[in-house]
Parts: sequence; structure tokens; C-alpha cells
Amino acid sequence: MIPWLENDDPFPPLSQALHEPNGLLAAGGTLSEERLLRAYRRGIFPWYSEGQPVLWWSPDPRMVLFPEEFRVPRSLEKRLRRRDFEIRIDTAFDIVMRACAAPRHDSAGTWITEDIISAYCALHRRGHAHSVETWIDGELAGGLYGIALGRMFYGESMFTRVADASKIALVSLVRRLENRQFGMIDCQMNTAHLARFGAREIPRDEFSRRLAELVNYPAPAGAWLTDETPIK
Repeated sequence: MIPWLENDDPFPPLSQALHEPNGLLAAGGTLSEERLLRAYRRGIFPWYSEGQPVLWWSPDPRMVLFPEEFRVPRSLEKRLRRRDFEIRIDTAFDIVMRACAAPRHDSAGTWITEDIISAYCALHRRGHAHSVETWIDGELAGGLYGIALGRMFYGESMFTRVADASKIALVSLVRRLENRQFGMIDCQMNTAHLARFGAREIPRDEFSRRLAELVNYPAPAGAWLTDETPIK
């Protein structure tokens, strides 16, 4: 059994998360801005389908990407050298979320519900949620969104309409985060796609220790990643 949360009930200790399904910690509660921020500061995230209660997760191990370990596949390096794209930050957050929520050929549904979109757009307005967008010929071709707290970034989802567009956004994000001395990017679950870029699993205890330090750094000064030099 997992705890049922009411309104502002605190999250249980991470050690109480289930082994199967891996990381399920609690259910219920709301998606208020304050609860979401408290969750992310502890390495907890919501993930559920339409019609379900809010489900809260903290898997062990945890898939992460350290910016200094990031690697770009050779085929993508060639694509980047073409420079026929533009990277924009936070100019189409709502659109990026809805594109990530759109049906995909390899998935039966989406966890990005209208409630999730509303909650994360509220975080975006407060400066905590961000989108990195790849634009080609004036059209949004791909992108990603996530949460930034201190010097920690939590990747949430990505989409592409043009081949490699989401990967271009990822390269831009990681290089900009490294320039700003961000220490870790949370990828949540293990995927072969992210492993190609250098992401790897670490124990939840290690993730929590690193997280506790990174989220308590002051956020880097200036507009969020918009004053960086273009990716090369």
C-alpha cells in the first residue's frame, strides 16, 4: 500500500517508495505550484494517466545526465554544423508542452494531461519551468521543457516534427547549462535514447545527496539561458 495524500499532507520518506512498480511513492494531493516545487526539491515527480489520481514517483536507480559527461553522436555533429536552425528559449512554452502531449506512433496515450499543462504553465510564469525550442524556417520544429531549481535541471519531455530537431534542442540545453555551472540533469527513467548522449543511472541515495546541494544554490543571475553564445 502507498499513502494517500490530502491537500498539504507531506510526502513520505523516499525509502518507502515501492520496488514494483519502481519508485511509486504516494497518490493523491494536488498539483499546486507549492506542492510541485516541494516535490522536485526532494526528487519526486508526478506521472499518471487521464482518469487516475495524481501519482508521485521517486525511482531507484535514477537516470541522470551530468553536463560534463554529455556526448554528441557523430551524425548529430554533422547536422549541427549546417546551422540552418534557430534556438529560442521560453518563447512558446505552452505550445511545446502541447506538442509533447500529442499522440505518438509508439505510445497509446500521454501523461501530459490538461491539469499537468495548467500546473506547469503556472510554474513557467513564476520562472521555474522552461522550454528550449528549435525553429527552422520560422516554424517550431522540435523542443523540450523542464524545471530549473538552483543549479539543477529536471527534464520532463521532448518532441520533434523535423528529424533531429529535439536532439538539437537537447544539445543547446546541455551546453548552456554547463556554461551556467548546473551540476545535474534529471532524466527520471532509463532510456536507450538518453544513454546515447551519456546519461546513466545512479542510486537514489546518491541522487538525493547531489540534489540537496544543487537545489540550494542561488539561481544564476540574468535571463534564463538566453544570453549564452549559440551552440557550435
